[in-house]
Amino acid sequence: MTPKERNYPLLLASQFLGAFGDNAILAVIVGQLTLLQKLGQITSEELRSRNTIYTSILFVPYVLLAPLAGFLNDRYSKTRWLRGGNLIKILGTAICALSIWFGYSWQGLGYFIVGIGSTLYGPAKYGILPEILPREKLVRANGAVELLTLLAILSGGIAGAVLVDRLPLVACYGVLLAIYIGSFLLNLLMQSTPYDASVRLSVSVQEFTAHFRSMLSGVRLGPILIGTTLFWVCGAAMKINFQPWGLDVLKLPDNTQIALLGLWLMVGVMIGSVLAGRWFQVGDLRRTRRFGFALSVSLALVFLVGPLGMGNLGRFDWTSIHADGTKHVLLAVIPAVMMLLIGAGVASGLFLIPLNAALQAESDPQKLGKTIAVQNFCDNCGMILSGMLVFACVKAGLNASAVFLVLALLVLGVVAWLRIPHRTGNTANA
Repeated sequence: MTPKERNYPLLLASQFLGAFGDNAILAVIVGQLTLLQKLGQITSEELRSRNTIYTSILFVPYVLLAPLAGFLNDRYSKTRWLRGGNLIKILGTAICALSIWFGYSWQGLGYFIVGIGSTLYGPAKYGILPEILPREKLVRANGAVELLTLLAILSGGIAGAVLVDRLPLVACYGVLLAIYIGSFLLNLLMQSTPYDASVRLSVSVQEFTAHFRSMLSGVRLGPILIGTTLFWVCGAAMKINFQPWGLDVLKLPDNTQIALLGLWLMVGVMIGSVLAGRWFQVGDLRRTRRFGFALSVSLALVFLVGPLGMGNLGRFDWTSIHADGTKHVLLAVIPAVMMLLIGAGVASGLFLIPLNAALQAESDPQKLGKTIAVQNFCDNCGMILSGMLVFACVKAGLNASAVFLVLALLVLGVVAWLRIPHRTGNTANA
């Protein structure tokens, strides 16, 4: 295997560790809120407010620095920014660790810096693929990166929850630092890729802005872009709301059990994604809205778990008994909740995947990289919006269950308005 060919497996391993760490560190940060509430040191409203703020912090650099991240990864070697992104994450994690001695708020600054590292790392992990692989392998390679990212999101969130439930905080941050250092070392083993000294920041920003306006004003691409953004608004809002909902409504005992709520949702998204690949042809969006309405209904049913007292319906707890006779819940399963979350995920996958496929197929092939950059920008704007929505619900005095109802009404309104015209002929960039 040549040095260039070795870059690909090193990239996959590094990307998995980096994404794993990004999700584990958030679980460690917000997981402490659960412990503080159980000790009576913060109220439920304080938990919900802080959880919303800390979860949203990572999305801010993606929005503020999107054009800069694209420029840096075009101007300089992408392997440099894979390394640089991880070094920034290591710095951010070390600053988060200062909270052990100087107070919880240090984690906000540290996590924001981790977000900067992720922002700079993101374009490099995809942009480097055409530089290290032949064209015929690019589709499979992109799929592998996406699959590993998904696995890292799932396992990282659960692992972080287990860490904060089981270990002292100093040990948690020691593990997180080791993960990011491991990802950085893998990047060091990669052969450097080319750079382009002719790229200018002003030109890069202008091209990004022009393409963003072109897409948003398109008769098909504009609504499609809004539809994909809506998916991420829902996903982020549900993720933010799971912690207070799991504690107050489902009476889950710890962060590990709360993290598993996201697992059920993601299982549904994966099922929906597979079904979408079988049921839809690329560009055929005539049935997409019905799955948006199905998502709205699913969210409304999740809301009803609280008012109807379904939080313990059919509940079964696997427990272990400690030497002192106390019981510890290893796994709490509530079949009704599990099925509702899987159902919401299936509807989400069936709504998102056809839109994603159409967006990529109908964009100018020469500007596909910019299209993905614009989509990522809109997705992260949507996730910040979801944080603002949940925060507003908390300040309005709505409980955790009601947030799902507000989200259901939002999805219903947007999908009802979202009328994507049928594709006729060549509608690229239209």
